[in-house]
Amino acid sequence: MNLESLRDLCLGLPDSTEDLPFDENTLVFRVMGKIFVLTDLVKSDRFNAKCDPNWALELRERYPSDILPGYHMNKKHWNTVLMEGRIPHPLLEAMVRHAHALVHPDYRKRSGDFIQEP
Repeated sequence: MNLESLRDLCLGLPDSTEDLPFDENTLVFRVMGKIFVLTDLVKSDRFNAKCDPNWALELRERYPSDILPGYHMNKKHWNTVLMEGRIPHPLLEAMVRHAHALVHPDYRKRSGDFIQEP
């Protein structure tokens, strides 16, 4: 996954928007005003994604060099994910879809569907 495919995935999810609220380098993806993924346009090899706290810990244990506690975020609810590491592409997509489902009111009940690794 790269920045372009991350952007396409995020914007392809229902009610998703993008903006640069913090500075010209931090791209934020939202659902109805709530952030679910953000990335740095300069260091575009990683993104932060909202995550269920239990799954966040499980993912960090499984991929300790590629999934880290969320940089500049609440470490309980956010992971920093390296896109060019050992993480399978379907799992990267599942983490983004899970993050979206956590904040979208119509999908919140389904957010657990993405916790099983594809």
